[in-house]
Amino acid sequence: MTKNEALLKYCLRLGDTCLILGQRMAERCSKGPFLEEDIAMSNIGLDFFGQAKTMLTYASEIGDKNKTPDDLAFKRSEREFFNSLLSERPNTHFGYTLIRNFFHDVFFFNLYQRLAKESKDELIAAFAAKSIKEVKYHLRHNGEWIIRLGDGTAESHTKIQTAINDLWPYTGDLFEMDTVDELLIQENITIDLKTIKSDWLKTIKNVFNQATLSIPVDGYMHTGRLEGIHSEVLGNLLAEMQYIPRSYPDAKW
Repeated sequence: MTKNEALLKYCLRLGDTCLILGQRMAERCSKGPFLEEDIAMSNIGLDFFGQAKTMLTYASEIGDKNKTPDDLAFKRSEREFFNSLLSERPNTHFGYTLIRNFFHDVFFFNLYQRLAKESKDELIAAFAAKSIKEVKYHLRHNGEWIIRLGDGTAESHTKIQTAINDLWPYTGDLFEMDTVDELLIQENITIDLKTIKSDWLKTIKNVFNQATLSIPVDGYMHTGRLEGIHSEVLGNLLAEMQYIPRSYPDAKW
């Protein structure tokens, strides 16, 4: 595997995760608990789409230059996506959306901090430095909601704890690595994900303690993003997201 091949795969992994998170947040549009929160969720979705565009644009420049960022977003099949398994989990209810995003927020916060300072790839470093500003807001916003619901009524506590229990088995996938990561670590482009897991867990424990919530005991962890293996929900999401570009591939906006 060459450096460019590894970098292409790495950009797709980051870009795809942000793209799928953005699409999930788009599904929440007009379904917030009140107007201000509805606008907040829409803005978070736009942040994810912006981050996805940066990474998919870089991927198109590294790989097949005939493929635009839109081609990568709308004309790849399910097995050609490398997003985290957690990102594709359905919204289900407000608590699931918060927990799914929060786990990513803490992960991205720690990852982007390190990439901004340590990555020798100028675009990756600049992307991380810009994105960390958005992620800080996402992290604060979702963390405050989790504390509010976890330490709220008996019903809100139960619902948010159930979301944690159901989504926790997908968190291990965030830290999976392979030869792509190994090569880029050697090139000082990315970092060893194991080195940020303790900080990730520390932040989650801190918020959950304030929210009177508990972290499940580690058990079986779902994996597959590195090989493009996903749950059935991604296929349903892509069918909706890609419908117009695939139905009218030559359409101009």
